[in-house]
Amino acid sequence: MSLLAALLLTAVQCTPEHAAMGHCKMTPAAKPKPVARQKPKPVANPRPRPAAAAREKPHPAVTPRQQPSAGPVCTPEHAAMGHCQLPQQPAAPAPSSPAPPLPTPPATDPCTPEHAAMGHCRPAAATPAAPPSSAPPPAARSGPDHAADAIWGADAMAPARRAVHAEHGGFTDNRILLDRLEYRAAKGRDGYAVEGEAWFGGDYDRLWLKFAADGTFGEPLESAELQALYSRAINPWFNLQGGVRHDFGHGPDRTQLALGIQGLAPYWFEIDAAAFLSTKGELTARVEAEYDQRITNQLILQPRVELGLSAQDITELRVGAGLTEVEAGLRLRYEFVPEFAPYLGVEWERSVGRTADHARAAGERTGGWSFVAGVRAWF
Repeated sequence: MSLLAALLLTAVQCTPEHAAMGHCKMTPAAKPKPVARQKPKPVANPRPRPAAAAREKPHPAVTPRQQPSAGPVCTPEHAAMGHCQLPQQPAAPAPSSPAPPLPTPPATDPCTPEHAAMGHCRPAAATPAAPPSSAPPPAARSGPDHAADAIWGADAMAPARRAVHAEHGGFTDNRILLDRLEYRAAKGRDGYAVEGEAWFGGDYDRLWLKFAADGTFGEPLESAELQALYSRAINPWFNLQGGVRHDFGHGPDRTQLALGIQGLAPYWFEIDAAAFLSTKGELTARVEAEYDQRITNQLILQPRVELGLSAQDITELRVGAGLTEVEAGLRLRYEFVPEFAPYLGVEWERSVGRTADHARAAGERTGGWSFVAGVRAWF
């Protein structure tokens, strides 16, 4: 029996952990023989060792050659099984002096609604409003109501102030425009033409006078007309006009009612269109359009077109139904000042339709070209 126990004891290895627990006694380790180092074989594409494996603790069963014999080691695994007790760690020394307090934010640091909603701070209570001051209000500034009165005096500024009020509303004005005062040189006959207007009133209501005449030198007045109209502004661009027109000159006189519109159409075309009803029931109409094309600030090219219409034949006036006549002109004027501008140009006129037939039957020309030279003025 003792021989069998001896064989068993020699076959069983006594580890340092079992020797530390008193289960066996370790025999002195023989001096290890030097072992020749072998060069490590290169490994193709070595896989990196995970960090978790590097932090693993060595297996508790180590040989004497791998574990120094400084003394028993109590690992956390054996301490958890009750085989040993871990040495107590020395307590950390107490701080010699208390840590300085954190700096307090200034009292003016606001607590925004966003931070207050997240529980990071509390908004400060609103400061009650200061009671109203019992001091009397400041005394009113003494002096004139208008600064200019302090320099020039109220009596001197009163007329200028009345003029400003009149210019900015409720004022009346007037103008006389001589649109065409020209000489016409045509084949076989030279003539003249006059056309203009005058008005008096305010921004909305005006009294208009329109006049026109033309003829041939050395012969009686061919045609003339005079219109007296009341004008009412219907928008910033157009005026509605109504009144009386009277024709005189060559042929029988006519008195007619006039109703028309005058103003500035889109693209700066000046339009004057009117219908006329005579005392004999004759209905006629006329449309004029012109445009001022500025070449320079003083040089202006003006094309102009005029059409005549009639609802019926008027034998006494040698006028046929439909389109009666067409006039087209081109004038180039130079404004020395806006009130005075001489011009040169050409004019073409033609009687058409039944009106041309009446002119031929009477031995008159139906139209043609004319060279014109004249002046445009207003005051």
